[in-house]
Amino acid sequence: MTILESEALTATAFAIGLALAVTNFAGIVASALGVADYWPPGDRDWRYYAHWGLSHALNVFVLVLVYLDWNSLGLPRTSSLVVGATLFVGGYAIAIASGLDLGVEETKGLEGELRTGGWYRYSRNPQYVGYIAATIGFALLANSILVTVICAVYLGWWLALPFAEEPWLREQYGEAYEDYASRVPRFVGVRTIHTLVRNREEIRSMTD
Repeated sequence: MTILESEALTATAFAIGLALAVTNFAGIVASALGVADYWPPGDRDWRYYAHWGLSHALNVFVLVLVYLDWNSLGLPRTSSLVVGATLFVGGYAIAIASGLDLGVEETKGLEGELRTGGWYRYSRNPQYVGYIAATIGFALLANSILVTVICAVYLGWWLALPFAEEPWLREQYGEAYEDYASRVPRFVGVRTIHTLVRNREEIRSMTD
């Protein structure tokens, strides 16, 4: 493959990936603003397949860009690998663990039960907290200008998704969700730390 062909392939992959990312992000933001009913779908209808279809396709193009545009950002290789790997592995582990805690159906945006225990004692959106860390870590690992741009849109997803979901959650669970939201922060905060400390003290008192 010539340099021109490689550059054309990279530009094409980036354009398609960015279009996929922005399309899904626009639907999420529109839902958060109350001008569309895109996310969460609640059922396996066109919104469900559109969101997850776009997401899975985007992941493929991001991996292609990692291969084609690796190390173009020029960050120090060793430090970006160490910090990136730590954030990616740690964040992804939190996202997966809290996703399993919530349940597969609910994680996919489908109707289910309100989860307030486990990881959800500390944050109303522990999956998104984990994915935020993992996304930053992935961008550092890739050390790519183009991957970083798409990861920035991904970060927008994780920040906007709770605002799109909360009206639906209030409609589904009413006062139970209102009470939960009043006690637990949307992402993380001082109350997260207080809950962690309190739970550690409770565990310690049980083992003494």
